[in-house]
Amino acid sequence: MTDVPLASAAGPKRLASEVIWRLRRSAEAAAVPVLALFVSLVLFGVFVAFNGVNPLDVYELMYRGAFGSWFSWQNTLTRAAPLLLTALCTALPAQLGLMVIGGEGALVIGGLAAAAAALPVQGAAPIVVQLTMIASGIVGGGAWIMLAGGLRHYRGVNETISSLLLVYIAIAILNHMVEGPLRDPTMLNTPSSPSIGDANTIGTMPGTDVHWGFAFGIAACVAAYVLVYHTVFGFAARTVGGNPRAALMVGLPVGRLILITCFIAGGAAGLAGAVEIAAVQEHANANLAVGYGYAGILVAFLARQNPLAAIPVSILVGGIAASGGLLQRRLGLPDATVQVLQALIFITLLASETLTGRLRWPFQTGVSRG
Repeated sequence: MTDVPLASAAGPKRLASEVIWRLRRSAEAAAVPVLALFVSLVLFGVFVAFNGVNPLDVYELMYRGAFGSWFSWQNTLTRAAPLLLTALCTALPAQLGLMVIGGEGALVIGGLAAAAAALPVQGAAPIVVQLTMIASGIVGGGAWIMLAGGLRHYRGVNETISSLLLVYIAIAILNHMVEGPLRDPTMLNTPSSPSIGDANTIGTMPGTDVHWGFAFGIAACVAAYVLVYHTVFGFAARTVGGNPRAALMVGLPVGRLILITCFIAGGAAGLAGAVEIAAVQEHANANLAVGYGYAGILVAFLARQNPLAAIPVSILVGGIAASGGLLQRRLGLPDATVQVLQALIFITLLASETLTGRLRWPFQTGVSRG
């Protein structure tokens, strides 16, 4: 008779323990990146101080250059657009325990594929040309990252190394194509592919100077979040990431999940490349490889691989990049100074991962999740 009250009393206690554990996990997931960001700002302040510049002036100008006016906001959102998509190239495979850092290569291949696909259909309606470029960019980028996933699953090749090396191959292919088979003879300064035509460009969102790539990125992040956390496919992918051996034992198609997820991830980065061609550059050339893929890795890590969290983080990182020109004009600092800050954020973020699971919280009662 005494066992019934004890069992019933254990229920609320276990529920309270579960709630506390979840609160700790949520608070920690937010606190660790914020702590890393704060430490990196302090280190960056020391760096600019050694260059004879007041750190407070730098921070003020960075804020003004990123968010101080409507013009600054538009510049920030334009720079954030490709980051939203390249961040998914790292965040989605991470759900399966894969560390893919080849978003730059997928973006380059996607942009090159979009520029090449636009040439034979230039006489068609603009919407046809635009859809052709978008589809080609997605397929090109998706196939590029799926190659890294296939090498991992079928040949045991580390996906971090293979995806990084594929970036250099992608850039070599880009240079070969725009300097050879796809070169526009009228472009004398920079080897480039022929223009896609002004009529075929993707315009800006109403009332802004921000192209539609930003809206594509927001939609992609929301869709990725739903896919990962609210579908059977996403649950299976996270199961593989949590315990690959258990996933195999219960019969999950691990290889298929890896290939599909890598294709979707690479397709997002390839879409970023297609948008860069269709909305910004109109030509495929060396300007495609400007580092958006690498910055997307930083966004994914700061967002803790969460597609929804990648939206504000992309805007933050885009703002940092947008402020570089103002620092150069007002303080005489090189435009690349903001890249030092991005590097410091990435380094401190990696170092701060050692704090995960070790922070002590005011509401921590000693009850752990069993």
